[in-house]
Amino acid sequence: MSNKEPSLIHIGFGNIVNTDKIVAIVVPESAPAKRLIQQGKEKGIVVDVTHGRKTKSVILMENNQLILSAFTPETIALRAKSKEDKDET
Repeated sequence: MSNKEPSLIHIGFGNIVNTDKIVAIVVPESAPAKRLIQQGKEKGIVVDVTHGRKTKSVILMENNQLILSAFTPETIALRAKSKEDKDET
């Protein structure tokens, strides 16, 4: 087990996720993503952090939870990359 500190990024409205646990970040408009969200809501594994705003990205986590964010996948990916770059220096 690593003693490395978790890499946390802000995903909107004061919410933060551990980037080490992210499997994928996808747009919610495709039919498979919509199905995934619906099935996730039925299973109770969806965390909606949009604060009523339009969902612009779905973050798939290692533990199979889905996080709905009002930030675009590009924004979240850039924040994760920026955090990764800072951690390396």
